[in-house]
Amino acid sequence: MKLALIRAKYDPFGGAERFVQNALAALSAEGLDLSIITRHWPAQAGDAMGEVKRVLLNPRYLTSTGRDRGFAAAVQAHLANTHYDLVQSHERIAGCDVYRAGDGVHAAWLTHRARVQSAGKQWWTRLSPHHRYVLQAEREMFTSPKLRAVICNSMMVRDEILAHFDVDATKLRVIYSGVDSERFSPRLRDEHRAALRKQLKIPKDAAVALFVGSGFERKGLAGFLMAVAECADPSGSGRLNRRGWHAIVVGKDRHLTRFQSLADSLGLSNRCVFTGGVDDVRPYYAAADAFLLPTLYDPFPNACLEAMACGLPTITSRTSGAAELITDGREGFVTDALDVPAMATALQACIDDPAMGSRARERVLALTPAAMASAYVALYRELLSVTAPAHP
Repeated sequence: MKLALIRAKYDPFGGAERFVQNALAALSAEGLDLSIITRHWPAQAGDAMGEVKRVLLNPRYLTSTGRDRGFAAAVQAHLANTHYDLVQSHERIAGCDVYRAGDGVHAAWLTHRARVQSAGKQWWTRLSPHHRYVLQAEREMFTSPKLRAVICNSMMVRDEILAHFDVDATKLRVIYSGVDSERFSPRLRDEHRAALRKQLKIPKDAAVALFVGSGFERKGLAGFLMAVAECADPSGSGRLNRRGWHAIVVGKDRHLTRFQSLADSLGLSNRCVFTGGVDDVRPYYAAADAFLLPTLYDPFPNACLEAMACGLPTITSRTSGAAELITDGREGFVTDALDVPAMATALQACIDDPAMGSRARERVLALTPAAMASAYVALYRELLSVTAPAHP
């Protein structure tokens, strides 16, 4: 089976790119003839992907919108002259057989983002050429007669697609992402916990909340910091201040200094470590006691899967696809993305129930990369067993 996957570029700190890289490795193990069509995907990023061909298409551009338009046009021209049995896109490009909606629905994201924007910023967003292009490209992709299946990484995304587009519901397939529960495991604590806490100057007996994600506004870092600050009231008067709470923030953002200033203003100067992007996030899961990702919108954050596999109680928002894996008080908690008191209460509850982390790990053990790849291959075979329109 000759399969092409489309993803514009590789970012070593991007969850979507890590997913594609892991998916390619798992699918390659299934014996598929794989190609990745991309603007930029360094050869060293392919070491774990198996035998995967790279098709580099990077036409010149002046603006980010021009970049995206140019890449889409180049992809469509390539597909018109190259045969693949199936083409699966991870970008909003019309004309592909399968679309993986890993970025969710853009209109839904803009609605949730408006909750933290001023009226002026909302107005600017509506006029933005970038957002207007993405909305148009998304609409053209979902209405393309060539689209045969949409892979949704959560029920939340499936429901949003049905709410925003006239798409045949039978085309929508929910396949959760997979996590390597051997690589992400509570055993990492024995190897990394003490050494990393010493390196970060975090006391051995401190309670540590972890945040992992790039794009701090969307991932809800402001709410994370405020929740930890409520737990870590240095005056000792806070109702949740039973232990000295610290925070670790792993990820990159061009507005890093703004969030560092927020942490300082909340009294977290000596209790919050910003690591930037890291090549290996596993030691940070090992150093933490609870994982909090109050994202404004996230179709299915890999970081939640990784944290749960590492045995961390996990708190996320209702606008996160990972909320579908969590029952309040069992594997963690689900809160509103802006409900800081609820997040703070949930953090303390995670510490009070030592078994919660074990239940979180048990919940994701069945979500293996092999199971995910098997579900993908089963879908591909189903699509190929039905007479499909030939690619020109």
